[in-house]
Amino acid sequence: MSKHTVSEYGPCSCTALRKANRRISQIYDAVLAPTGLKITQRAILAQVGRSGPIGVGALAEALVMDAGALAHTLKPLQRDGLVSIDPDPDDRRHRIVSLTPSGRAKLAESDALWIQAQTAFESAVGKVEARALHKALARLSDENFLAAFEAGFATRAGK
Repeated sequence: MSKHTVSEYGPCSCTALRKANRRISQIYDAVLAPTGLKITQRAILAQVGRSGPIGVGALAEALVMDAGALAHTLKPLQRDGLVSIDPDPDDRRHRIVSLTPSGRAKLAESDALWIQAQTAFESAVGKVEARALHKALARLSDENFLAAFEAGFATRAGK
């Protein structure tokens, strides 16, 4: 088996993605500031708006979020009356997240600003490049990629 050095691989893919995520999140947060929402909070409202009432676990999975991070991000949304979190009537151990009327209004209020951020992003990156980036990022966040990554890692680790 050949030995590779760290320098052969170039920049860390994970670090590059995390840096880009932080920068883009800062930009979207600034654009959304008049609504009082962060982009992570808007993403939750948008997902619940699309799906309708959804279990906390399913919401975390849909957003590819850790359950603890989701719980932390849901707290201010619940406190501000934008979401309700209620026991699942079919299984009281689980909780269901729903948009409140205030949450629907806040999501609608944020739409125009989010569109401005999206448009500015596409202008800065280029429309074709932005779509290619979205496609690549969707692939990376897909469960199939995780399985392929883990299989490749196990093979390289000799497992």
